[in-house]
Amino acid sequence: MAMLVDGQWVEENETKNKTDKNGAFKRTDSSFRNWVTADGAPGPSGAGGFVPERGRYHLYIAMNCPWAHRTLLTRTFKGLEDVISLDKTVPRRSDQGWYFDDDHVDNVLGLSALHQVYTASDPDATTRVTVPVLWDRESESIVSNESAEIIRMMDGAFDAFSNNERDLYPDELSGQIDEWNDLIYQTINNGVYRAGFSMAQDAYEAAVRDVFATLDKLEAHLAENRYLCGDQFTEADVRLFPTMIRFDVAYYGAFKCNLRRLIDYPNLWAYTREIYQMPGIADTVDLDVYKRGYYSKSPQRNPSGVVPLGPAIDPSVPHGRG
Repeated sequence: MAMLVDGQWVEENETKNKTDKNGAFKRTDSSFRNWVTADGAPGPSGAGGFVPERGRYHLYIAMNCPWAHRTLLTRTFKGLEDVISLDKTVPRRSDQGWYFDDDHVDNVLGLSALHQVYTASDPDATTRVTVPVLWDRESESIVSNESAEIIRMMDGAFDAFSNNERDLYPDELSGQIDEWNDLIYQTINNGVYRAGFSMAQDAYEAAVRDVFATLDKLEAHLAENRYLCGDQFTEADVRLFPTMIRFDVAYYGAFKCNLRRLIDYPNLWAYTREIYQMPGIADTVDLDVYKRGYYSKSPQRNPSGVVPLGPAIDPSVPHGRG
């Protein structure tokens, strides 16, 4: 792995700075935290001047990244495909990190690697290079590389351009959504990474217990609720889905989250299939890419680089909900 240091692409050990002294995985904060707001005023963090405009903003993602997936989902749910343009990196990393090739092209800057997009925004950047990235063509800078904030922008600031009136973060449900988001981030979205990248047995076991305690809670909740906040599909569902759709093909094996499979949870698996079968969502999913990405050659996770054939799952099977 490598990162930018004072604008230079520098190699570093794969696990360096990723675990604490007890061997527990720790995630690095995102480095670009500006906001697109309806009037261009500064958001909760960063600078102002980013107003919503058709064709001004560009989203960089990688199909195998669950954090990028949530932005792709929100762009689809809100009908912003013709408002915010999109490029996909190659769905694996090289010694240049996330990169482009003949089939995965940077159509905005014409660059060969995502770290060059970062230095185009800040020539002296010191940061890890992650997806998603929301780029502003007008200022030629990165607005944000924080997925949770990008989806909040898409759901609010771009409402005037959306062809879908669905509000993913309604005021009356904001407290519930925040509670679910906090739990799901800690124990599910980041929980599987805490398990997969743990360097100590105790840290691994604690992470896996958290994952399955929350899956058990979700299974019971979805027995009586269509979505996490009752009958209304919200941002909390958007944030849960990327981990669920990857669970059996990636996290169960590659990250050793193998107490139970997702398909062993009837309500949770049906809920995942229902979201997958919503208009446009299947196009945001690629199970084979997930498998090849998570089982790519890694000294820590998969030294041989051999990718398993299974499991064979089919999220297009009728979900039978509602």
